[in-house]
Amino acid sequence: MTLSKEEKSKIIKGHKINPSDTGSPEVQIALMTNRLNYLTGHFSTHKKDFHSRTGLMKMVGRRKRLLEYLKKQDVSRYENLIKKLKLRK
Repeated sequence: MTLSKEEKSKIIKGHKINPSDTGSPEVQIALMTNRLNYLTGHFSTHKKDFHSRTGLMKMVGRRKRLLEYLKKQDVSRYENLIKKLKLRK
């Protein structure tokens, strides 16, 4: 599944820091979270898709590293993103 341009721009618009922002950690994490949510639904149907599961685990690791980076840079931005994406409980 690839995001349509409208869906992707909607996610970017909701998480960008300045008007021309497309690559900040917040935007990258939000796009990755959307993709991860799709893949988890995919695995409920396709239980033996181990190749995609490997990609899922790599993306989870990448998102984790980005979250750690953001936490080191600015804790308030990190906490706002966690609340917005509902990643931690």
